[in-house]
Amino acid sequence: MKIGILGGGTWGVALARMLSLAGRDVTVWSAIEQEVDQLASTRRHPNLGDMRIPDEICFTGNMEQACRGQNAVVFAVPSVYVRATAAKAAPYLGDGQVLVDVAKGMEPDTLLSMTGVIRDELQKAGVSCCPVALSGPTHAEEVALDMPTTIVAACEDEKLARWVQEVFSTPCMRVYTNTDVLGVELCGAMKNIIALTAGMSNGLGFGDNAKAALITRGIAELTRLGMAMGCQPQTFAGLAGVGDLVVTAMSPHSRNNRAGFLIGQGYSVEEAKAKVGMVVEGLNALPAAMRLIERYGVEMPIVETANAVVNGHISPKDAVTALMMREKKNETIPWTLQSEG
Repeated sequence: MKIGILGGGTWGVALARMLSLAGRDVTVWSAIEQEVDQLASTRRHPNLGDMRIPDEICFTGNMEQACRGQNAVVFAVPSVYVRATAAKAAPYLGDGQVLVDVAKGMEPDTLLSMTGVIRDELQKAGVSCCPVALSGPTHAEEVALDMPTTIVAACEDEKLARWVQEVFSTPCMRVYTNTDVLGVELCGAMKNIIALTAGMSNGLGFGDNAKAALITRGIAELTRLGMAMGCQPQTFAGLAGVGDLVVTAMSPHSRNNRAGFLIGQGYSVEEAKAKVGMVVEGLNALPAAMRLIERYGVEMPIVETANAVVNGHISPKDAVTALMMREKKNETIPWTLQSEG
């Protein structure tokens, strides 16, 4: 079983190690020559502690080597680079290869999910594909330490989802399947925004009560949007929804949480991004989220307030007051009937 992984970040390398230890033949591609050299020579990732990369994993800057002849190709680059990476990989991909996306985001201009972006770009090159989204509560730092982890393989073609389930399952990784691929990907993208607000709450010095409120009401907002888009409500109550939101909003490993914490403490967005030092997907997801809110007419006050804070329209402290003093609501109104958050 040969697997190419496009992206030398923490998640791509943690997956590469896991798959290699499971007996897969793994090649990792990076567009950054220095990163390829460092990973290949040190067998360490600077953001994954003492995890050692197996000698069997090949690192390359050659896209053809990472794609041609692989049974599966995994897109593990940040969401903003998925389209460009798909275009670069397209000449070396063929019908019959399984494509897997682990990036989480929505393209702001097209409002496509990441599997939609991959499909769109490959179709331009005449490559037919049905990508599988692999998403869930999966911090790379814990996968790199062989800690128990669960994830969801989502695809409209259930056979492909089950194939990925089989290939990616290990004693430390339990893979579930789901045919609601849009719901799974929407959860993966939008929960990062809620995690930003949880971090802001921490930065302001608030406690568990506030964080629990943001997580609970946040999942209600994501569910309302998902149902308006035709997704299944069960998806949002599962690993890709509640599971991924909890781990991202609660963990010190979360880049979104850390960035939000810094913003809550008074750092600018650019200063917070620089201090985190890695891609903060919650910030990237906000433009698409605001367009989806407008398109589907769904009120999402937490997401909308996060957008106002990030764009400098309101301070984090004043944002809390604005959310707390909104019109009073009945929590038990079904999400399918509740037009307001």
